[in-house]
Amino acid sequence: MGNIALNLAATVQRAPHSAAIRIGDRTMDYTALDDATARMAGLLKVGGLQPGDVVGISLPNIPEFAICYYGVLRAGGIVMPLNPLLKERELEFHLADSGARICYASEDFADVAHRAAGAVGIEPTIVSADSFSALLAAVDPVREIEDRADHDTAVILYTSGTTGKPKGAELTHANLAANCELVAETLVNLTADDVVLGALPLFHVFGQTVAINAAVKTGALLTLVPRFEPGKVLDVLERDRVTVFAGVPTMYSALLHHADATSYDLAGLRICVSGGASMPIEVMRGFEETFACTVLEGYGLSETSPVVSFNLPDRERKAGSIGLPVRGVEMRLLDESGNDVGDDAVGEIVIRGHNVMKGYWCNPEATVAAFTDGWFRTGDLARRDAEGYYFIVDRKKDLIIRGGYNVYPREVEEVLYEHEAVMEAAVVGIPDAHLGQEVGAAIVLKPGRTATAGELIEHAKSLVAGYKYPRHIWLLDELPKGATGKILKRDIAAVVK
Repeated sequence: MGNIALNLAATVQRAPHSAAIRIGDRTMDYTALDDATARMAGLLKVGGLQPGDVVGISLPNIPEFAICYYGVLRAGGIVMPLNPLLKERELEFHLADSGARICYASEDFADVAHRAAGAVGIEPTIVSADSFSALLAAVDPVREIEDRADHDTAVILYTSGTTGKPKGAELTHANLAANCELVAETLVNLTADDVVLGALPLFHVFGQTVAINAAVKTGALLTLVPRFEPGKVLDVLERDRVTVFAGVPTMYSALLHHADATSYDLAGLRICVSGGASMPIEVMRGFEETFACTVLEGYGLSETSPVVSFNLPDRERKAGSIGLPVRGVEMRLLDESGNDVGDDAVGEIVIRGHNVMKGYWCNPEATVAAFTDGWFRTGDLARRDAEGYYFIVDRKKDLIIRGGYNVYPREVEEVLYEHEAVMEAAVVGIPDAHLGQEVGAAIVLKPGRTATAGELIEHAKSLVAGYKYPRHIWLLDELPKGATGKILKRDIAAVVK
């Protein structure tokens, strides 16, 4: 496969004047994007970049992200995408741990970038549309694409660090190229006529593979949203006649419950992809009914490029399922002793295939711990039905053990979502002196709806076993979320105190 930047070169040969990236009223065609990435490669070469050097990119969803991303790959460097909202200490850790030689940062966070990069001996380049264009115009383009082997690292993605310090997952050119091809040609059936919404953060692997890389490979148009705001996203979906939307469940919920949702014409939507967390069945049904489109749920992780399984467009879709393993990827379910479990039994998902990272950057101990006999251990619990479809039960670390009984938060959340007033729900374990853990739920109500904690407890109590329903419910204005919109259960305890 070689350097994944070859995908851009191939698309330019096929469709040089097709629109590539749009943001607001600004549009770049594929020739302009290719030229900008060639000049970016030239800028890096002038700065002394060598193949295999790490470059930090701390930018929101703007065209400059794509230019930097493909420019670094073109020059043979390794991209380290970073959340531009990282605090100084966090950014400093990522730059130091990766050994980054160069950092490109948003003008909105220039002070943080200067302090963090300065602490590790780097002078960051601050990016704005005008200044960056002038910077690239002043250098000669490097048209050649650096040779890279399939197993060479293309991107380092740092995990969220829920179990300690963040670890850098090394995704190779082959990892990303194979996953991108699967998404574009098999899962979403993307063509050059499609318009893909880039609302997912491009610094996250979901946004990279399903949005930017898939669009570039097929010559589709990627229309960008720098920050997810439901009203603005609905405007773009309607204005650009978006055909493919990829998001996390909280994005779907926010769009569905927007006050003016039904006033938008989203007839262009042909397929929606959900991942990053389990989508509540009620949210999926409501979204499909409101916007007359199909939502296909999949599953993946940063360490798997990311797509592992998917509800395929030409196969039966099962609500609540993450589908079947994608081509070239194997999944198993193991019990605590490492033995395979049977159908409908719960086990930990382990994965083997072309999508699995080559390891954690400069962290051999963590790499060894993440694999068992060549299978990557996800920490996610699931069951599999007789037809091979997988259903996420929960994160292994989120499992609640109440009085010796296993309570899977996902099951209780599904029940809470069935209440007509509930917009978002997150079930967590609470320390309990007698039972070990008690069940609690943080809930956000739909606009204009009311419900008391007692009513919600009784609702859940009527639908699940006595040891499962939440004894504590907190009604909040919003739930803590990460950069991709995933609900951060680890932060809920701090919010409800």
